[in-house]
Amino acid sequence: MDDLLFRLLQLTHQGYCCSQILVILALETQEKNNADLVRSMAGLCNGIGSSGLTCGALSGGACVLALYAGKGADNERQDERFMLMTEELTEWFKEEIGQKYGGINCDQITGAGTGREPDLSRCGNIVADTYIKISQILAANDIDMSTGRNE
Repeated sequence: MDDLLFRLLQLTHQGYCCSQILVILALETQEKNNADLVRSMAGLCNGIGSSGLTCGALSGGACVLALYAGKGADNERQDERFMLMTEELTEWFKEEIGQKYGGINCDQITGAGTGREPDLSRCGNIVADTYIKISQILAANDIDMSTGRNE
């Protein structure tokens, strides 16, 4: 966990947001780079386009699951378990994060829109916990994070 938090801190200081960090971690696990994918994940930052809606850790986490189990080419098929995996992530997020902070929206979690500065100190642990949960979900479905294939 310490290595993960250290890497999260590095990426945060480099200017990446929660959803970008999750996909960077997944790509690094696969020993890949994809600037276009990382750039596109910025659309989920601060609650979908900075709207304060659904937390980028949750939406970004669903995208990471799709990186492993979604359809990406004409000759591919979406993993039949993909929807169940995203449902498991969402339910976990609601129970673990939503109940603790009063919802799953970025504004609810950070306290933005309450007349005070958003508390972004919460985000690091949320991103780390979400990444760990993604890893657990993929492992439970026999998907190797380093290769993206069934073990």
